[in-house]
Amino acid sequence: MSEHILQGAPDVPLTLRRSGRARRISLRISQLDGRVTLTLPNGVPEDEALAFALQKETWIRGHLDKREVDVPISIGSHVPVGGEAHEVVQGTGRRVVIGDGVIAVPGDEARMGARLKGHFKQMARVRLVHSSDFYAERLGKSYARISIRDTRSRWGSCSSAGTLMYSWRLIMAPDQVLNYVAAHEVAHLAEMNHSSAYWAQVTRIFGDYKPARHWLRTQGNELHRYRFAE
Repeated sequence: MSEHILQGAPDVPLTLRRSGRARRISLRISQLDGRVTLTLPNGVPEDEALAFALQKETWIRGHLDKREVDVPISIGSHVPVGGEAHEVVQGTGRRVVIGDGVIAVPGDEARMGARLKGHFKQMARVRLVHSSDFYAERLGKSYARISIRDTRSRWGSCSSAGTLMYSWRLIMAPDQVLNYVAAHEVAHLAEMNHSSAYWAQVTRIFGDYKPARHWLRTQGNELHRYRFAE
């Protein structure tokens, strides 16, 4: 994998990756973060892939222009917590404090994003452990452990070994959406598929899941706009 730049106004970062299964050069733009990835077969020179990107420059820039603008975390930014917008302000002391529509983040403004990301991860773990325990008890099954990550392609997963994985960005979603994802993954402890029997388990332990699933499908990608710089 290598990184390149499609020069212009503005410059567009390009990621080149090789695949033994690829038969031709392909181009993909992530709707989550706008990342432009060129996949090329082994043996195809990088220059050829870069020339392909140049030919597609108008198409690439057109798609990027349609994306919502990313939101870097800084003083004055508005970030959702539990689905409600909060303004980031300069905090005092040592702890991040959330309340009354604001998020007070102490320390250097250049480190605000990283500080808030760490706090959100901790919040997400507490909430998701609680929700997973609740739905696992309803299901009558137990899980092995929980991991919290920043995943791009899914909000959660359940392994055959009973490990539950969740995206910490769920802490920004409405509470019922976070709870739905927990119930969704816990239900896989009983049914490792998406059959009618599986969805019956989700309904049994959670209730009507369709509004929460619809929110994720229509608004979930918005949670990836927030850029928590390290």
